[in-house]
Amino acid sequence: MKATVLASGSKGNCTYLEGGSGALIIDAGLSARETLLRLECAGGNPELIEGILVTHEHSDHISGLDTLARKLDVPVLATQGTLWEFESKRNPKSRSKEISMIPLKTGDIFEFAGFRIKPFSTYHDAIDPCGFRILEGDSKFGFCTDTGQITEKMEEELFGCDAVVLESNHCPVMLENGPYPKFLKERIRDKKRGHLSNTAAGEFIKRSHGDIGEIILAHLSQENNTPEKALTSAKNSAGLSVDDMLFEVSLQDKVCGTIKI
Repeated sequence: MKATVLASGSKGNCTYLEGGSGALIIDAGLSARETLLRLECAGGNPELIEGILVTHEHSDHISGLDTLARKLDVPVLATQGTLWEFESKRNPKSRSKEISMIPLKTGDIFEFAGFRIKPFSTYHDAIDPCGFRILEGDSKFGFCTDTGQITEKMEEELFGCDAVVLESNHCPVMLENGPYPKFLKERIRDKKRGHLSNTAAGEFIKRSHGDIGEIILAHLSQENNTPEKALTSAKNSAGLSVDDMLFEVSLQDKVCGTIKI
């Protein structure tokens, strides 16, 4: 199994996951054209893609979903609440063109395209947001972005993974001193509907005690964070386990390096 974050941030999110017999896209917040261009740049194969997993219905995760699903002729897999919201947001001209939708239930394992997929609930201001634990053989991949907190139950899904895409959205000091209005700052900091800070991501890393092979920091705010701050916080939090873990930062305008799992 190998994974490539094609884009990560408030302007569009998309990740490519390839296994031995098939591939998946996680979120489709870029245009279909841009997704396929970045996929080509990353050495991915669109013909292997058998489905698109979606974490939640915000535009930076689904803006290209309708066109991409139809172009690739693959189903959309998400929680029922996310599927309802996606359907309601579809362009009226596109609704006449059917898209296969497969509802997922958090906590249940779903076998698809050679993967065993287990969605788990996250904390965000969406209808039924989720993260994913994805297995193929002995390889384990975790995906957890757009959440205000990581609970012990979520940690059970992410600890032990060979690689995890982990949100590290904002530096608390930059957010507090930044240009955002008060209501938006409060929403971002809210544990039940916001985004994970560098500090919160670091606390998760510390609690993992090195039980994750590689962490790809994701969904960095361009206004309230920097790659250097996110990476430094993550490495410092790893403590004595820092030499046993690999760290990478995914960006909005650049394809992340492919990791083998």
